[in-house]
Amino acid sequence: NLLWALAKLVDNGLGLEKITKLKEAVAALLPHVKTKAESKEEKDRFKSQGIISLLWAVVILVDNGLELGKTPKLKEAVAALLPHVKTKAESKEEKDHFSTQGTANLLWALAKLGEAIELNLIKSTLASLVVRIGENPQFSQQDILMSLWGVMVFCARFYLESGSNDKHSLEKHIGELFSRLENTSPGSIEEQSIIAMAACWLGRACPVIPYYTTSTSQSQSTFRDHLQSSFPSLKIEEEKSLNSLPPVDLLLPDYNMVIDIQGPCHYVGGDFKTRNGSTLLKIALLKKSGFEVIEIPVPRLGNQDSMKRVIEQIKTKLAIPPEARGTVSLNSGEEAADEAYVTADEGGQFSDDCYFTAEEYVEEQTKKPKKRKRKRKKPVKTTA
Repeated sequence: NLLWALAKLVDNGLGLEKITKLKEAVAALLPHVKTKAESKEEKDRFKSQGIISLLWAVVILVDNGLELGKTPKLKEAVAALLPHVKTKAESKEEKDHFSTQGTANLLWALAKLGEAIELNLIKSTLASLVVRIGENPQFSQQDILMSLWGVMVFCARFYLESGSNDKHSLEKHIGELFSRLENTSPGSIEEQSIIAMAACWLGRACPVIPYYTTSTSQSQSTFRDHLQSSFPSLKIEEEKSLNSLPPVDLLLPDYNMVIDIQGPCHYVGGDFKTRNGSTLLKIALLKKSGFEVIEIPVPRLGNQDSMKRVIEQIKTKLAIPPEARGTVSLNSGEEAADEAYVTADEGGQFSDDCYFTAEEYVEEQTKKPKKRKRKRKKPVKTTA
């Protein structure tokens, strides 16, 4: 109740970033969540609504400035709560306490935390929650939208982890939830965007055309100007909505490539290490649509030298034939080792100055990615 109350205050406008004592209170309470959740004597005191409220509170606090990297106990508290979610959802005595709104809130909260929760840790819990969606036909439009977004985020995580277009068992729930919204009239841009993303994921015609407002950050503008001056012949488009999805920062249409300049809002707690659910879903949808995606955290553009290195890496990447680009995955965190694992036929040298993810090149952006038959090569470990 204490954590929920603190989160409610923050959600109603009490800025967490301005209140040191509030952060200290949260940091002091979190270890107790873990201790009580793991205690044999106390675990039965955790009721369904209490668990839902705790996870909701954690997400609200993180969204409003509780730095995840500076609060390691937060991850531990969430990990301790997850087994209780599964147990309560599957219990005959407790499952009736999982209201439709509670189930939707849980899916939303867990999805919101993105990479802060290990995928292997959430799989069984997720299955228990998703079953409850199918069992209950009484979901409101808001509950369906929240659940749909949550399921898509987890599908995105499985997709990005596997690196293939093979359908995950969860995807059928995207179709089921989407069909329950066919005769509804979404009001806000956020609701329209969720429907547009679901249609894109399913490869269906989008029933709505969201009108997105766009804004260009200073980092994006500066990077674009430097990239253009370094590569005058390169065609660059900004704030482009592709397949009715939220606008991308930069699009290189001649290469079917998207560049995403990622500020703190793309990460859980703004730590520039842990991507949140919204970011993961955006990247997965673009890749499923056939676009190659380059993710660049803003700190990697902090000075002229680092920006120049990033641009040189992009120019090198553009010079590589599409079929030879392969996939480059790099850590962007402060503690990342200075190593890159490259799968490419040639020219795959990258430093740790930016975080790249790439998908197969396709000839037309409206088509699905083409499957290419290639021999797999073992990752070559290179020192950046």
